[in-house]
Amino acid sequence: MTFTTPPTILHADLDAFYASVEQRDNPALRNRPLMVGGGVVLAASYEARRMGVRTAMSGRQARRLCPQVIEVPPRMGAYSQASKAVFDIFRDTTPEVEGLSIDEAFLDVSGLRRLVGPAELVASRLRKRVLDEVGLPISVGCASTKFLAKVASAVSKPDGLLVVEPGRELEFLHPLPVERLWGVGPVTAERLRARGITHVKDVAAADIDDLMGFLGKGAARHLHAISRNADPRKVVIGRRRRSIGSQRSFAKGGLDRAECEAVLLEVTDRVTNRLRNADRVGRTVVLRLRFGDFASATRSRTMSQATASTALIHRTGKQLLDEVWPLATERGLTKIGIAVSNLSDANAVQLALNLDGAPPEDLDTTIDQIRNRFGTSSIGRATLVNRDTRTVPLLPD
Repeated sequence: MTFTTPPTILHADLDAFYASVEQRDNPALRNRPLMVGGGVVLAASYEARRMGVRTAMSGRQARRLCPQVIEVPPRMGAYSQASKAVFDIFRDTTPEVEGLSIDEAFLDVSGLRRLVGPAELVASRLRKRVLDEVGLPISVGCASTKFLAKVASAVSKPDGLLVVEPGRELEFLHPLPVERLWGVGPVTAERLRARGITHVKDVAAADIDDLMGFLGKGAARHLHAISRNADPRKVVIGRRRRSIGSQRSFAKGGLDRAECEAVLLEVTDRVTNRLRNADRVGRTVVLRLRFGDFASATRSRTMSQATASTALIHRTGKQLLDEVWPLATERGLTKIGIAVSNLSDANAVQLALNLDGAPPEDLDTTIDQIRNRFGTSSIGRATLVNRDTRTVPLLPD
């Protein structure tokens, strides 16, 4: 299948985001191997990556691979501020912006051809603005489909710009390894390689019924389509999030039950603060855990009444933690995450009597007002005093 559609979709992805912010703010860290986080690597500079250090790796393994690596504690406030500044530039470039995470987004620049010029020029100016105004390197892929733009940005890293010319999409895509396909992780890649499917061209040439036999119908159809650059998805804007979540990583087996509950409170506090700032409430609490053997567990519970109460959501999270605690003690926890879904607008939900003994929500609102005025560190929960908060937002605020 050959496309002649001009490349009008950009995938913009900040390079080693957390590490780049640290190197920007501290010149002594520039051009040096750096990892953000200690127990678990939250981000690694490209100097550290060249030594084998990777995100989600244990700090001990990272230091073994790169003894000279510099460990820096995370500063989530700085990362959120930098993300907001970058997304402001995205939206100033085009209103057609679809955020994927705190450090990446799709941009549809098809409407700028007459005003500014081709997408390559728009992407070049975007990269310069992010570097000049925010001080961060960013890689951009430009193509006719969202999938191909994302692949192009990954191939162009670090600090690059890659345009996939119309009519040459498959020439660019097919020689790439199967791991470049969106949705192919280590397990799927191993299954494909075991059957001699090592490159994207092999997926495109494979019989789809054979793929379904060992990948399942949904995965097989998805991979077979994108291997031929068949991706009709448009850049979606104005879509309200279906859930709001936060997570924290740490070293395997490094926390006892009391500490796990404190971490749970950290992430719950952030999630509920974001809910209230967005004037939203939710009914379903989702607990996500990852263990030392890289297995994961998910538990959820739907409450009778939608809420943004920190106490109520934390209480539900603790009940879910009770269910999986035997697994956690056996395997060792490396990540705790909380998300709230089944969201509604706060003013569209009928108020209910407080029969659960939770603190009044006025207390949460007062805490939010203090933080909004004097900063996030101006007031906090007593149980979290002197704790290092490492919560990771899943999308920019």
